[in-house]
Amino acid sequence: MNSVLRAQDAYATTAREAGTPRLSEFNLIADITRRLRAAEMKREEDHTTFVRAVFDNRKLWTALLSDLAQPGNGLPADIKARSAYLAEFTFHQSSLVLRQKASVAPLVEINTAILRGLQTRQVM
Repeated sequence: MNSVLRAQDAYATTAREAGTPRLSEFNLIADITRRLRAAEMKREEDHTTFVRAVFDNRKLWTALLSDLAQPGNGLPADIKARSAYLAEFTFHQSSLVLRQKASVAPLVEINTAILRGLQTRQVM
């Protein structure tokens, strides 16, 4: 099974366990974002955990990008395009982070912005 299918499978399993799709997305992104923040603080002491957190964030964005490409995805075209750009940026930034050429902060900021958007939609 390739990494995209594994990411989709993991994302789908979490979605089934967490309730509504939007709540599942929120919980998954929040968990990965918390782990990214925590791993960054202990990056030198526990590099393996840091790499795993960055990798898991990348898997999340792989699954999100795959979902955007599905024919049944009902998001407007402009949101799909912006989300796809964020996914590509996340992939590039993750590579830089893993090579110790960039900070994890932009990855956390992107996820946090997505969480705010999901929260706003929950209220509406």
